[in-house]
Amino acid sequence: MSVLVPVSWGELIDKITILEIKQQKLEDPAALENVRKELALLSAVRDKAGTLPDGVAAATDGLRTVNESLWRIEDDIRDCEREKNFNKTFIELARAVYKTNDRRAALKREINTLMKSDIYEEKSYASYD
Repeated sequence: MSVLVPVSWGELIDKITILEIKQQKLEDPAALENVRKELALLSAVRDKAGTLPDGVAAATDGLRTVNESLWRIEDDIRDCEREKNFNKTFIELARAVYKTNDRRAALKREINTLMKSDIYEEKSYASYD
């Protein structure tokens, strides 16, 4: 059984880009089958909108790039964790997680604005700049 919930356009497109990355990275056949099924369902929802406004494709590409970076960062930080290596590299990776997630949130918001989404995700963190 699945559940249908309203989400922002940015959230939908973010999820699609993550599933596209998983489709490239995962090797387990059962996991790949699940990813492909979810990707097809979510892509169909996106595709019902027809031609997307100017700028959405570029923002989507940016989101995909950011999510690929997050994938690598998470892999690398888990390697450090497994090796109990909490050195400068670990700290840089930990900092990269929130900085990269901030870029991700900005791209999702950009997509929401371009798509005139009814829903906007809000973030509230102390500034680190």
